[in-house]
Amino acid sequence: MGVINATPDSFSGDGLDSHDDPVQAAVKLGRQFVANGAHLLDVGGESTRPGAAPAAAELELRRVTPVIQSLAAAVDVPISVDTSKASVAEAALAAGASIVNDVWGLKRDGALADVVYAHGAALILMHNRSRSAEASGDGRLGGHYVGSEYDELLADVRSELEESIALAHDAGIADEKIILDPGIGFGKTVDQNRLLLNKLGHFKELGYPLLIGPSRKSFIGYTLNLPPDDRLEGTAAAVAVGITSGADMVRVHDVRAMARVARMTDALVRAA
Repeated sequence: MGVINATPDSFSGDGLDSHDDPVQAAVKLGRQFVANGAHLLDVGGESTRPGAAPAAAELELRRVTPVIQSLAAAVDVPISVDTSKASVAEAALAAGASIVNDVWGLKRDGALADVVYAHGAALILMHNRSRSAEASGDGRLGGHYVGSEYDELLADVRSELEESIALAHDAGIADEKIILDPGIGFGKTVDQNRLLLNKLGHFKELGYPLLIGPSRKSFIGYTLNLPPDDRLEGTAAAVAVGITSGADMVRVHDVRAMARVARMTDALVRAA
């Protein structure tokens, strides 16, 4: 899954909203991602970096709707909209998206599940305990979470993902439409993120495909003491370990390199 940030404030520095023509820039990037091995594109109009200010629905709509509409006409891969708002999802699905990637796992907008069901869309349910009060910033390495507390990390994340699954079921969304994401980087400390990646098998037991999004995340930066634009190798290691641990899909910024990492890791993990 290639990341297309239709925002000016992405933590990774790849936001397209600052371009003179962000829609054209997104289409160019989407075509490049597909040529480099992306199987899906994920379009977001609200930054989810630690401490980021929320975007109003109207602003998010202006950012993502024209991008998705143009991408849908330009590429032949599924498009996901990264949003937790029912109104944004409704417009994005009408514009050509077929997946909703909800970083709050249906716990922010009660109408979102109904929108997903009505469109027959797929749904990514992510675990998230992000709280701005627990975020700490560093001018070079970026924001990260320092105060996230769990009784037992793996069991708590699994239990809260099960709550999101139940919300999807209540709206009529079928199991085959659901993908789970343990939420690397969202309300977890550096050590907790590393543990999650290494223990994905705990969530595979739930019986759903797993998505991970370790790309350029701060846990890599704080492990290697590197800024977001210098985390390619750290991301590659996280992707390889994640796939080995059970990830079925990886959400990345550096598609060309990570597609190669994914293919090689697949070949090794699935070797007869």
